[in-house]
Amino acid sequence: MVLKQILSNENLSNFENLEVEGVRQNSQECQGGDIYFSLSKDRAKSLQRCQEALKNGASVVVSEFDCGVKESIKVEDVRDCFAKASKQFYGNACDKMQMIAISGTNGKTSTSHIVGEILRRNGKRVGIIGTSGVFYNGKTKECPLTTPDADFLHKTFKEMYDDGVECVVMEVSAHAIDQKRINGINFDLGVLTNITQDHLDYFKTMEEYEKTKLSFFNKKHIKKAVVCVDDERARKLLYKTNVPISTYGLEYPSDCFAVNVDCGLAGSKFVANVNDAIVNVRSSLVGDYNVYNTLAALLVCQELGLSEKQLSDGMNCISPVEGRFNVINVDGKYAVIDFAHSPDGMFNVLKAARKMTDKKIFVVFGCGGNRDKGKRPQMGKVAEQLADYVCLTNDNPRLESAQDIVGDIEAGMEKPHFVELNRAKAIRKMLDFAREGDVVIIAGKGAEKYQEIGTKKYPYNDFDEVYKYCRDKKFKSLSQEKEKLL
Repeated sequence: MVLKQILSNENLSNFENLEVEGVRQNSQECQGGDIYFSLSKDRAKSLQRCQEALKNGASVVVSEFDCGVKESIKVEDVRDCFAKASKQFYGNACDKMQMIAISGTNGKTSTSHIVGEILRRNGKRVGIIGTSGVFYNGKTKECPLTTPDADFLHKTFKEMYDDGVECVVMEVSAHAIDQKRINGINFDLGVLTNITQDHLDYFKTMEEYEKTKLSFFNKKHIKKAVVCVDDERARKLLYKTNVPISTYGLEYPSDCFAVNVDCGLAGSKFVANVNDAIVNVRSSLVGDYNVYNTLAALLVCQELGLSEKQLSDGMNCISPVEGRFNVINVDGKYAVIDFAHSPDGMFNVLKAARKMTDKKIFVVFGCGGNRDKGKRPQMGKVAEQLADYVCLTNDNPRLESAQDIVGDIEAGMEKPHFVELNRAKAIRKMLDFAREGDVVIIAGKGAEKYQEIGTKKYPYNDFDEVYKYCRDKKFKSLSQEKEKLL
């Protein structure tokens, strides 16, 4: 492919017929024939990386600065340019499939999962991109970010299209919107689940975070919006967008709503009204927030053309999302593993647990290092208000002191609580304290297979720790029985 096909709207000087072998945004990965895009807004860093890219074999470099070398192209907006160039290079594959974007602070992964399951059960070939990874036609691969960079995205779209995928359901994060990773993709539908506090280490204020989220919902990016009207910030789209909107909720009048909602540790059941299509839902997904996620998914699938019967058939036996309120019976007490890592996420998980048991609720959690510090005391406050016992531990401390992170959480707490920085020990301690019928919430990491300490990722998984606990308890019980027999 020649350069003028990739950068059709730019002044290419003498490079328009240059053959391009690849598009890159990492200067260290450049090879012969590649075009390199320097995404840095820092002139010195950009020039340094451009030089490194050329040294590694790049044919031409693109940035927002005058690099002072003939093999360079200056553009006004390099991130937008990179996103659209990646799309062109990989054959505009996203234009050949139905594209569904799921955005919001919480619920993106679960809603994507439910949409994908309903479509698959109705014969659609579906691709999923998000926090848990990339999934299509039985294939899986890791996803470097909730919404990956444009080169990864469009390469993945091409792989999906070549493998027969008809519909892509992907999570769209606020970072991706702000960094223009999704520019050039014309989504058929965009879902907004909610907007609550998170990522203020990056966006600084809730107003800036909200503005970024809402900016995605216009005809530049999507053809139609699906919005949760029960969320105050999301509801602003009713008056602020230039695309048609369909709504869902439990409290405000909406196009899609639920009645006779009954949630327990075994799952949920309710009747969904989806624009007058009636769907009786019996689901293993737990909690009111998963009722919201299910309503969003049903509305999306109806917008894509599924009938009332297809919606009902598709909802049959939806499997839980790994790391999202997964319940494990531990000899009559319940361990619940959930990804909740924001004040609203913590509130929803504990509120769901409180509705499901009249016994005690324990919670084990920490907060990620080098991330939004403002949410830490809020999470501590929510935890002690809704749980009977709180144990503070490590999450992914990264480059911060684990004790300092705990101190930030404790700033919002007034009641006695436990601190055990070793996460595995913290889980065991709370499971030991719990009695039959009690619920132990293990929050923050979900299905993650690692723990980030310093600059390294160490193998770790909350599920594994609960299973080890069960195994050790069983082994101890068997040993005691053996001793009695002897």
